[in-house]
Amino acid sequence: MRQELLSLPKTLAEDVARNLVMVAKLLDEDPEQAYGYSRVALRLASRVAAVREAAGFAAYAVGKYSEALAEFRAARRMTGSVELWPVMADCERGLGRPEKAMAMAGEPEVKRLDKAGQVEMRLVAAGARRDMGQADAAVVTLQSPELASSAVHPWTARLRYAYADALLEVGREGEARDWFAKALEADQNGTTDASDRLAELDGVEFTDVLEGAEEADEADAAEEAGTADEAGKAVEALKADAGADADGGEASGEPVASAGAGADDVTDEVVVEDTDADEVREEKRPEKG
Repeated sequence: MRQELLSLPKTLAEDVARNLVMVAKLLDEDPEQAYGYSRVALRLASRVAAVREAAGFAAYAVGKYSEALAEFRAARRMTGSVELWPVMADCERGLGRPEKAMAMAGEPEVKRLDKAGQVEMRLVAAGARRDMGQADAAVVTLQSPELASSAVHPWTARLRYAYADALLEVGREGEARDWFAKALEADQNGTTDASDRLAELDGVEFTDVLEGAEEADEADAAEEAGTADEAGKAVEALKADAGADADGGEASGEPVASAGAGADDVTDEVVVEDTDADEVREEKRPEKG
């Protein structure tokens, strides 16, 4: 790839390289974003085979099989390499054309693939058989010297896993369990979920402790929030009662002077009361004869 980029002006080559690096970095964890970077690289240098190949894999990762197939074909025309043949066949499967994928599995290009490529082509062919409802044929397709070998290669776990899955589909559960176990032994990088499939066959259920702890924390938080709400309501009620006591003096029978009443108003009331008392005393005083 570096040699291809050297054919570009330096600044352009650097921009393309940065985008290709991001495609490789994000392809597994964020394929949509990787696809975006691949489109940028494609606009900058569509005549570079490595760019077309990266764009193909990015499109393949997001399920844009027609677009991916077009990019892989372009890259193949530029390089003459057959290494993309299996993934091109798998794109045909993605487009709903398993018969085309099977036809590609019988083409002379397959013989030019290295061992990893031939195993990949076998996996695609088995998948195509299953797509066509030929589950037993898929089992036979995967039976090979590579499957029987005890040596472990980067593709070994995936091959054993695919065989176990095909066996399970045709009802050979005991054999499937054994091959899932063999896949797990070879799966050093955790590329398959063979352990989960084994547990499922054995009737083992896993409990996510962290998830349970998170749920408990959420329940506690909700409870604390509810308690806080109740306390807040209680405080508001107390404030309301206190306000009612302050504003409702007439209801309790106690006179309350208004806030706007002046000192003279109060004094006048007292004087009136004293005058009334004097009038009462005058009425009780006997008249002089």
